[in-house]
Amino acid sequence: MGVWLEDIEAFEQVSQDETACRLVLRLAQLSREGRLEPFVIELADDPELDEGTRHAIAELAGDEGFLLAVEDYLGRTRVRH
Repeated sequence: MGVWLEDIEAFEQVSQDETACRLVLRLAQLSREGRLEPFVIELADDPELDEGTRHAIAELAGDEGFLLAVEDYLGRTRVRH
């Protein structure tokens, strides 16, 4: 139950931050399309991003199960206008 609760808290945290939400949804889409790895490689060479940002995105991209689970959670819980 503890791990499940931590996941829900992480999903909620992402859903409350519009930038994080867009990023996770985009990474999930790239994952489903099989284009995530090339994106992460390209990102590593992007001079406009600081090292912390690159590392955080690479860490997120490394957990495709999490990305897809958050995408599913957001699809089920977000109110559409």
